[in-house]
Amino acid sequence: MAYIDLIKEKARMDKKTIVLPETNDKRTLIAASRILSEGIANIIMVGNEEKIMDGAGWLEVDLDGAKIVDPTHCDKFEDYVKLLYETRKSKGMTEEKARELLLKDYLTFGVVMVKANDADGMVAGACHATADVLRPSLQILKTAAGVKLVSGFFIIDVPDCEYGHNGTFLFADCGLNQDPSAEELAEIAESSARSFKSLVGAKPIIAMLSHSTKGSAKHALVDKVVNATKLAQEKYPHLCIDGELQPDAALVPSVAKVKSPGSEVAGKANVLVFPNLDCGNISYKLVQRLGKAEAYGPMLQGIAKPVNDLSRGCSWEDIVGVVALTAVQAQLV
Repeated sequence: MAYIDLIKEKARMDKKTIVLPETNDKRTLIAASRILSEGIANIIMVGNEEKIMDGAGWLEVDLDGAKIVDPTHCDKFEDYVKLLYETRKSKGMTEEKARELLLKDYLTFGVVMVKANDADGMVAGACHATADVLRPSLQILKTAAGVKLVSGFFIIDVPDCEYGHNGTFLFADCGLNQDPSAEELAEIAESSARSFKSLVGAKPIIAMLSHSTKGSAKHALVDKVVNATKLAQEKYPHLCIDGELQPDAALVPSVAKVKSPGSEVAGKANVLVFPNLDCGNISYKLVQRLGKAEAYGPMLQGIAKPVNDLSRGCSWEDIVGVVALTAVQAQLV
């Protein structure tokens, strides 16, 4: 069974409610129909009901069972206004501003629904930049307890792959932090380990990636990864983590024996932490397109409640997958 089918099965066991605010995008409508038909999650769609149903009719998809919430005719609208005002008043929010924002910005409306416990999570980003999804999420939901840094990751499922956990990997950070410090890389490693354990169910084996393996190159970029590894090992001694490692040393047992003999991670890694956003983003897209891998994300880790981003190049199938993963995250909150 494919990895995402296992996640869907898990989502069905304790069905959660996920908000989809980008209802003007046909991929969202198709995905919502499939999510409902497969019983993966309950769906709330934000927008004008007539327009949404017209779009569904044109696409010939069935949205029976979806809850459609129009901010202009929402019974709880004033409650949401007060909640947004109370949450952001220290930053200059007024009730008038809150009312205006909730009427025009469906992403903020969706996040407030999650804050109010009227939904368990939100998925967006098919037609919005990551910053547009992240901003209201951090402003309204805040970070999870004990978390200093919100970061992004992808679950990568590579077909017919002997590496990782049956071809499944977590790549981080591929969508959010551009040039994390050594301290931030250590935080990303710890958050990624928890995400991998909860979403894949296997022991996270973490490789801190570099263009160098164990001193084979000298550069400030290498030093950052070396320092990040040491910090993570000291702060999170329970983690199975090593670095700096090149990808071949991290993944291929025969290469690991030559480049990093004795490492408990080399040749076995399933969580790959990249030194910066360029490396992470480029790598996941290459694996997805050339390796024909399924790539789900960018998922966000470290927010108090599940909100996940989508690549603007996503397919409706990608949206279905991210909703399933979001539902499973919500089971753990």
